[in-house]
Amino acid sequence: MPILDVLAPVFLLIALGVALQRSRFVSPTFLLEANRVTYWLGLPALLFSQLASSFHEIGEARLMLGAMFAGTLGAIGAGYLGARLQRVPGASTGTYVHGAMRGNLAFVGLPIIFALPDQPVAGGLTLRAAAILIVAPMMVSYNVGGVVVLLLSQHAAGWRMIRPFAKQLVTTPPLIATVAGIVFALAGWRLPAAIDKTFAALGEMALPLGLLGVGGSLVTVRLGTAWPHPLGSALVKTLVSPALGWAFGRWLGLGAVELKVIMILMACPTAIVSYTMAVEMKGDVALASGTIICSVLCSVVTLAVIVGAF
Repeated sequence: MPILDVLAPVFLLIALGVALQRSRFVSPTFLLEANRVTYWLGLPALLFSQLASSFHEIGEARLMLGAMFAGTLGAIGAGYLGARLQRVPGASTGTYVHGAMRGNLAFVGLPIIFALPDQPVAGGLTLRAAAILIVAPMMVSYNVGGVVVLLLSQHAAGWRMIRPFAKQLVTTPPLIATVAGIVFALAGWRLPAAIDKTFAALGEMALPLGLLGVGGSLVTVRLGTAWPHPLGSALVKTLVSPALGWAFGRWLGLGAVELKVIMILMACPTAIVSYTMAVEMKGDVALASGTIICSVLCSVVTLAVIVGAF
């Protein structure tokens, strides 16, 4: 499949979001509000409905999930190493590492994978089902890991971390939807047809609207002036992370298609929510916004290589 057929729809929608926001074709708050609708309704509906119907097959994706977890842990380590080599101030280290480890799996990774042929992968899963089964648990780990690295740069590990940690987890809609979908699947319940179709419609809305929101967010976030640190974090995210995903995937014996999925997800640009968390948790806001911008630009090249060469 030509590279442009896979990547162009994703990045053109991001560019359209930038154009809509910058030209004031929509109100300054429209894409922000649309992103909020996606975050609170569309993405949770997609995760819940997919997990409720397919979580019983999670065992078939365990090796792919293992490669993602291992690669993410490696990215965290690489982030701390990069922060040390670039002499990032201690209070900003958590923001640097957070940008290096948290990819935009839902709004960039899934659309790219959904643009690929939905062929069978290991264990008989389809490509799209495997992607959902990987993304949902990874979003849980991103929330946990993100909160931890941001808090550790401000506090020593201890009881003071528990309250903000718990608050962040219980107020994250995709995380709530993930847990609910897993419980629903384990209980053996089935959604009524009308509810299932409603959730499916909301889920179909999530990906394109989320990409427009990513583009709009790139216009509205405040940019920092010191670029070496954001660029360093972005390179860990878009270059080191997929390399780690490939290495761990090969070690676990994944096939070519499975490795491609892992590398695409690991090469996704830094999630926009990392900026929101930096604001809410008193991280380095300029570093967070700069990392997002740099990672989007870097990921165009990395993802093109992965889609075209692997």
